[in-house]
Amino acid sequence: MRHDGHIPVLLDSTLGALALRPGETALDCTAGLGGHAAAMAAAVGPSGVVVLNDADPSNLALAEARLRGLEGGPRVVAMRGNFADAPRRLAELGLRAHAVLADLGFASTQVEDASRGLSFQRDGPLDMRFDPASPTTAADLVNTLGERELVEILRDFGEERDAPRIARKIVEERSREPITTTARLADIVRTVSNPRRTAGTDRTSRSGPARIDPATRTFQALRIVVNDELGSLTMLLDSIGRASAALASGAASGAWLHPGARIAIIAFHSLEDRLVKRAFDEWIDRGWARAIGPGAGSRSRPVEATEDEERRNPRSRSAKLRAIRIGPEVGR
Repeated sequence: MRHDGHIPVLLDSTLGALALRPGETALDCTAGLGGHAAAMAAAVGPSGVVVLNDADPSNLALAEARLRGLEGGPRVVAMRGNFADAPRRLAELGLRAHAVLADLGFASTQVEDASRGLSFQRDGPLDMRFDPASPTTAADLVNTLGERELVEILRDFGEERDAPRIARKIVEERSREPITTTARLADIVRTVSNPRRTAGTDRTSRSGPARIDPATRTFQALRIVVNDELGSLTMLLDSIGRASAALASGAASGAWLHPGARIAIIAFHSLEDRLVKRAFDEWIDRGWARAIGPGAGSRSRPVEATEDEERRNPRSRSAKLRAIRIGPEVGR
């Protein structure tokens, strides 16, 4: 299923894991362009509910319009904001989800819009915010943080081995003139990065090691910090964990998840996937959840794109889907 050139990542695997039925309530934590949500809407039907959440007001509006335009579609609820707040807001609306999806990638519209500053392939302001109302841009970080702080960001969130050299060069260049565009930052990084270290990302393609631009990890690190991506993911996982514990103990009053709820999270780099795997495996060990999907067992296992999907949608190459079922029905 695609819309205006948008191809949802791992769509069939995601739908299989969520196993939606007519009349259920589904929460899409990161609605994007509504690709996954449209398929979820078809599964729950007119008696169901699809809750759309996104920090980007433009994409949220597109996704909402898309779902409301479906013939015989479900009730649609749109919530703008960080997905870390979605569980609380869902409970405030008196809704409980049977299925939750969080696709942690960003939408093609965000990458293609140079004014968002998310891509070094299109020159634009060094912004990187998913939510335009957020107070801090990538330019703010690059031009105000100390060299040591920049090293920590590049190392911890970009896994960049050339972090000290890049941070030193950034500080040197900004002393001449503030760094305000994606092209200038990318050029600065390229002048000091070791090209032999640009082979491979979190996952290489089946045809061999993937070659990435030397600026990729720097841009990833800044984007993660600007949008507090790992902090938001941790908060979402904490909310799922608390609900899982409550359901396992039978104290489900006020929970935002139905017993037996299915949770699917699609990660695009090792930092995200590591958090998801650690949380899912802990809940499985505690008896709060069980892994679902191909090869499911005593540990959560990632589902990755097939060669055919990689050809059709290169963005899927680094995607990893993990899914669990929580609550007292986990043994079923």
